[in-house]
Parts: sequence; structure tokens; C-alpha cells
Amino acid sequence: MNSLTKETLTIVGISTRTSNAPGNAENDIPKLWHEFMENQSIKSIPNKTNDTMYALYTDYESDHTGAYTVLLGYEVDSLDQIPEAYTVKIVPKTKYQKFTAKGDLTKDAVINAWKEIWSKDLKRTYTTDIEVYGEKAMNPKNGEADIYIAVE
Repeated sequence: MNSLTKETLTIVGISTRTSNAPGNAENDIPKLWHEFMENQSIKSIPNKTNDTMYALYTDYESDHTGAYTVLLGYEVDSLDQIPEAYTVKIVPKTKYQKFTAKGDLTKDAVINAWKEIWSKDLKRTYTTDIEVYGEKAMNPKNGEADIYIAVE
């Protein structure tokens, strides 16, 4: 585990509200990913800084047992000309604990990393947690994604 501070991020994409209650996140998140991967217009969001994909877990009602928002999108350097249909989230500079999911990112690698996170005694802030799908995630069957958990 690595502790670090990440600078402010502005992410634009699509979102859904869900929870970890049975039948919610395990259905809602894959459905959102499917929509994100099939939506060609999202890949051409104006002012996109690069092709790194982000999954934000934010607007927590309480902790990991309450409702939260999942946003899938890209970092932008300007909010000019962003279509109204998209969700915008500005993530302030924050301290994080870094984890890495390795293996088949389309199957169980990411959820296994989250299970590890949930088993840790972290002082989470439940502000915004971030999954980063960069170059190492381009082969999702054998890839890596970094997960940043906001901590005190």
C-alpha cells in the first residue's frame, strides 16, 4: 500500500446511483460499464486530456454500506462545450491509499482488490475513491488498474 496525495481532477462521463445492498451494485455497475463502452460519443468528450478511463465512487450517503454515485469518464482540462447529458465531478486534491488490481479486469480482479480494501483497517473519508484504467489496462484480460481510496 502506498499513501500519496493526488491533485485536483475534473472528470466528465456517465453516472448512476447505487449501493452495495444485494442486487444493486452487482447489477448497476456492469450495466453502466456496458453503456460506457458502447457509447461512442463519450470517447470524443471535448477537452479530454488523454485516453485514461476513470471510475469514481463518490457522493457517499455514509460509508460503503450506504448509497453512492459511480461515474465512468475521462479527465478534461476545460468544461467548455461539455454536453449537458454528461455528469461532471471535480475531485479536490486529496490524500489516498493506493491499491492495484491485477489480472482479468473484466472478471474478478477489480472486485477482489475491493474485497482486500474492505478488509483493511483504513481511515476512509468516503469522499471520492478512484479507479484508474491507463495503459496497463489496455489488455483487460490481463491488465492492471490502480485504485485510490480517500483517507484521512
